[in-house]
Amino acid sequence: MKFDRAARRKVFSHSMTVLSGLAIVVILVPLVSVVYEVVLLGGPAINVDFFTQPIPSACNPAGGLPCHGGGGVIVPIEGTLQLIGLSSLFSVPVGIGAAIFAVEYGGERRLARVIGMVADVLSGVPSIVAGVFTWAVFVLYFPTIAFSTLDAALALSVLMVPIVTRTCEEALRTVPNSVREAAMALGISKWKMSLRITFVAALPGVITGILLAIARSSGEAAPLLIAGGFGCLHPLSQGVENQTCALPLWIYFGANNPYPNWITLAWGCALLLLLVILGLSLLSRFTLERMSRRMRGG
Repeated sequence: MKFDRAARRKVFSHSMTVLSGLAIVVILVPLVSVVYEVVLLGGPAINVDFFTQPIPSACNPAGGLPCHGGGGVIVPIEGTLQLIGLSSLFSVPVGIGAAIFAVEYGGERRLARVIGMVADVLSGVPSIVAGVFTWAVFVLYFPTIAFSTLDAALALSVLMVPIVTRTCEEALRTVPNSVREAAMALGISKWKMSLRITFVAALPGVITGILLAIARSSGEAAPLLIAGGFGCLHPLSQGVENQTCALPLWIYFGANNPYPNWITLAWGCALLLLLVILGLSLLSRFTLERMSRRMRGG
């Protein structure tokens, strides 16, 4: 009986190992397929002109516009950088401030629990809902700058705030209470202790959360379509009060047109965006490991 039980456990263990391996393969097959397709079709578009030239005219041989290659996506690249900068400016201070209050001042207060609940709810809100919300606010109260880069940046900040809040909150909770008690015993005020000691100790996790939030928002197209309009066909990037342009927007727009040169640029944007998100994810991991090791004195 003992042998049978041990044999059954061994068979069960090997079966679960095989099933886990199959699950990994099932996950990797679509991932590798997507990456392969993006690299195969987007690679030819990557050159110097891709990063320096505006989007070319539409290809329409019947209308006299030749199907030549060339052109670039400097306007979507600049628009993406504008959106990332503005949305980070709006969301990072709010997220960090909410996390510091919830951990350092909230304690068991109801407001601290409400902050955590709201962050969890916002994390699951579809991105298009954030776009509709900011669009409605701007149309109702600020109609002169509706469908603008500023509007789109606020929509992305709605998506970034819960990620920054939750990651910063978890990072602050990893700081031992003995650090706080030692600082308070030395006569340091609580706000200085929160900002100069516990926040600094949790900085690796905070930076990781910010990078992950940027990676999450930089690939969104739905809120940009609703809130920011479409301004990718201008030869130069516009101000924040005008319609926006970003890499996800051009991927959506270029891929849904029959012009070969636009489709090629859309695939190039997809490859560039894939590399940017992958780079931000790797950078967040590297930053967390490097700064944690340095703070431990390793």
